[in-house]
Amino acid sequence: MNILSVSNLNEQIKTLLETSFSHVLVEGELSRITFHNSGHVYFSIKDRDSTISAVMFRGNATKLKFRLEEGMKVIINAALTLYKPRGAYQLNCFNIEPSGQGALALAYEQLKKKLSSKGYFEPSIKKTLPKFPKKIAFITSATGAALQDMLRVAQTRYRALEVDIYDVLVQGESAASSIANAISISDTKKYDFIVVGRGGGSIEDLWAFNEEIVADAIFMAKTPIVSAVGHEIDWVISDFVSDLRAPTPSAAMEMTLPDSNELYQTLDSLSLQHTQLIMQKIQNLQQELLHLNKLYSVNSVDKKLFQKIEEVKLLRESFASAINHRVSVAQSQVQNLQKMLESNHPKYKNKKGFAQISYKSKPIDIISLEVGDEFLAQTHEISICAKVIKKEKII
Repeated sequence: MNILSVSNLNEQIKTLLETSFSHVLVEGELSRITFHNSGHVYFSIKDRDSTISAVMFRGNATKLKFRLEEGMKVIINAALTLYKPRGAYQLNCFNIEPSGQGALALAYEQLKKKLSSKGYFEPSIKKTLPKFPKKIAFITSATGAALQDMLRVAQTRYRALEVDIYDVLVQGESAASSIANAISISDTKKYDFIVVGRGGGSIEDLWAFNEEIVADAIFMAKTPIVSAVGHEIDWVISDFVSDLRAPTPSAAMEMTLPDSNELYQTLDSLSLQHTQLIMQKIQNLQQELLHLNKLYSVNSVDKKLFQKIEEVKLLRESFASAINHRVSVAQSQVQNLQKMLESNHPKYKNKKGFAQISYKSKPIDIISLEVGDEFLAQTHEISICAKVIKKEKII
């Protein structure tokens, strides 16, 4: 029997293992994952009863679309190798797929969850697009149908728009960095908004818009971003991060640009309303002017002076009339008093055979005299002193 050194034995085992297990598919659960600074990933894959060490070197690790997580069930495409210095065997992984789920679908959900937790999707941070943009940018493939669709709709709806085109890769390994770089550059140009998009395709074709580097560029941009990727049923990460999601590239133009025909109709309507308002305003001002003119004519100095002159004339006329009336009334009163005086004066009251009887210097009725009383009998010509000798009633 040959006596082998440890190194020789390990070498034979290594050759046997790597020859017999050069390509294996192993399903199990990830455990003890270590992401090394070198870019290599070290972990174990296990099932209920066993564990195998595994490594995925940087070249293959960078191609993974999703992040390896503890406890994740996966299918590994690998080769069995022996690490001679320790005599330990391990799986050298070429590719890893989620068990029961596509790698891209899992990567999509992982990144969506990560960005959501970082606040990338918050409605409160969404920027508002201007209603009447002057200059915008398209970040898309210059040879793609999506660009032609957007230009056609933009020309039809709003010809007053200036458009700059940033030609980028929209699929493939370099597409994500190409798109992110174009977003960063266009963000410095003071556009009203930027449209990032492409036409439809498979999930692999659209994957560049699911990359974290693109999501970061959209989130950091100060200019409003519109995501217009694929068809209406296609949802990519850029749709959630952007300020506005359009179901298709052409729909992006319909959603963001005003319709010139509608604007013309609106302007005609506004012009008519403006004219009517101006005419109404003129009519109101004319009425107000007439009213003020009437007020001025009524309250003007000339009008008041004329009124005062008329009042003086009326006062003069009424004064003369009042004086004449007062004189006439006074004359009438004098006449009445004169008549009363004449009617009560003894000179005019005496009649033949009548005299006024006074007793103790007071006129009295003759019936008041008693026998023996001395009295005066007076007329306007003579006064006689007499004495009552006898008093009899005449029946």
